[in-house]
Amino acid sequence: MEVKINKEIRNYTESMFFGLSLRQFIFSVLACGVAVGLYFLLRPRFGTETLSWVCILGAFPFAAMGFIKYNGMTAEQFVWAWIKSEFLMPKKLMFLPDNLYYKTMKPTIEA
Repeated sequence: MEVKINKEIRNYTESMFFGLSLRQFIFSVLACGVAVGLYFLLRPRFGTETLSWVCILGAFPFAAMGFIKYNGMTAEQFVWAWIKSEFLMPKKLMFLPDNLYYKTMKPTIEA
């Protein structure tokens, strides 16, 4: 009998429903609910192919929130960090060269 153990203990996630964590399961159900809702809401207005793409695009944000992890952050933590870094606290980096060699040799160069 073999028991698999993660090398990093913090990477452990408990499987609750169908091999998914609770977070993944909840967001999967939400994604399916949004897709079904969009399907029945927009079925009279669009054809089947367009409607399928609308359902996929509508469900994607919820699926992403449940499954995507980037640098140890969940999707909403990553989006919040990106908004903070790009819009709320942008830093304009100015390149101002400081030539120490020129400063020390300035009297010789100008003479």
